Amino acid sequence: MLAQAKVKEATCQIDEGGQTRYKGKCNFEPQGGGSFYISHPNITKKVKVEGLMVMIESKDQAVVQATKLGGGGSIWGEAVRSQKQKACWVGSDFKVCVW
Repeated sequence: MLAQAKVKEATCQIDEGGQTRYKGKCNFEPQGGGSFYISHPNITKKVKVEGLMVMIESKDQAVVQATKLGGGGSIWGEAVRSQKQKACWVGSDFKVCVW
């Protein structure tokens, strides 16, 4: 039985289409293997999603999925770890950073 990972407070930045949609406090929830879920009421307001899941597929490779308001998910796409900002995952038209 896996122990439930503790949710930590962190700072997140979510960019879409080259613009910062949200930067501020967020709840960081480790999911194992480097994957994590971020959420916060302000993310819901600004980005219009419940939260974002960064699912690690292999070293420096991940898939980002949004949890839609009211349930369900939508895949944002593949992302790679930024070489300049190790806390950031960069996709074709989005970036997710957590410190």
